[in-house]
Amino acid sequence: MLDLHFLTSNIMGKGTDNVKYREMEVNEGIYIPEYDIEYPEDDSSKKIAGVRYNGTDLDLDENYPYLDNSFRYKLHHFFNRTLLTLVVKPLNRIRYGVKINGNLKQYRKTFPEGAMTVCNHVYRWDLVCVLNALGFKNVWFPIYGDHMRSKDAWFMRFVGGIPVPESKAGMRPFNEAFDKLHERGEWMHVFPEAASWRFYTPIRSFKKGAFTMAYKYNMPVIPCVLSYRPRTGIFRLFDKANVPLVTLNVGTPILPDTTKPRKDEVGRLLNEAHAQMVRMAGIRKNPWPAE
Repeated sequence: MLDLHFLTSNIMGKGTDNVKYREMEVNEGIYIPEYDIEYPEDDSSKKIAGVRYNGTDLDLDENYPYLDNSFRYKLHHFFNRTLLTLVVKPLNRIRYGVKINGNLKQYRKTFPEGAMTVCNHVYRWDLVCVLNALGFKNVWFPIYGDHMRSKDAWFMRFVGGIPVPESKAGMRPFNEAFDKLHERGEWMHVFPEAASWRFYTPIRSFKKGAFTMAYKYNMPVIPCVLSYRPRTGIFRLFDKANVPLVTLNVGTPILPDTTKPRKDEVGRLLNEAHAQMVRMAGIRKNPWPAE
């Protein structure tokens, strides 16, 4: 077991010197990035990354096209996916040395009616890692509305992002959009930690939304987790800010039992996914509860 008290007393990074890191125990050989961020210690879903607004005034109400089947959308979606495959994937590999442990593609045939992937939310291109592991199959995912007003709005929308409505009236078309996607056998993805904490090691507490959707649609949940490696060799040339290399670890599908009460099954899916991700991250004692 790695001695975290020794580790945290000999590093410069603020993040690895907080209470949660001192409570954590990891397996021998697990690399913990010394990243200089003061992570929250009381709210695991608190937003700490700022949004770069693009000045767009957007109403996320009942009139927003949550599922857009227009020619314009399909054209932008095509260009987005092409850019993702030809540019973003190689850049992700060059800068972050992305490796994939496990075969996520195999489940595309196993679950032809769709599945739900979940992953820890730890850097800007973590979704690209999941898409890479899936062979860049279409994946749809709920996102905060602010992302539709950011400078990343074009990428987020046309890669498959569906914003959470900001009005009660918008919830009906939002839910109908995912109902139709499920009918088409599409895959879905959710970051159950909700907010992105850059290169954070512990697995944070989960929101129920992903697992409620999985139960509703009787979809398997496939946990994935990003872990870290130190920069070595040629990768040292591409970043000087202590940014680690990343590995996407693919877990085992968890199947919902829709004959059982929703509340019980949602809780089971959440807890089993969290436990798998903690194990795959090499964490022996995780400081955050599952929920």
